[in-house]
Amino acid sequence: MALWDRVKESASTMQTQLNAKKNDLRSGAFRDASMAMCALVAAADGSVDPAERQRVAALIAGNEVLRNFPAEDLQRRFNDYCQQLISDFDFGKVSLLQTVGKVGKKPTEARAVIQIGIVIGGADGNFDATERAVVRNACFAAGIAPAEFDL
Repeated sequence: MALWDRVKESASTMQTQLNAKKNDLRSGAFRDASMAMCALVAAADGSVDPAERQRVAALIAGNEVLRNFPAEDLQRRFNDYCQQLISDFDFGKVSLLQTVGKVGKKPTEARAVIQIGIVIGGADGNFDATERAVVRNACFAAGIAPAEFDL
């Protein structure tokens, strides 16, 4: 199986797992950590490209689990997090990883945030090294071993 096919299959499997836990994923901390994770993946290469930002925003809007929250609220939070990264990438990254870390006490939510990062990163069929590194850092922030997700 080609690498691209494995990435797509993995993202699809992660989304199925997330959908099964949808009713357990309704907290504000999960919402915030998920949007922080999405912004981190969108800016994985050190900048927030408008096309990447738009692609991630579309994926957020179409994600079944994230429909637990009002779309305009998710959009505002995602845009705010992206703006933090645009203003000062290094400081913004630290701040967003701290937001991700807040779900660390709830393993189901923490794993779901990591899975969302993988789904978003792999949605284009190319979960590249910078995206994997961001998700790996989020694993550390949330207290999860990256090896659990083959990172």
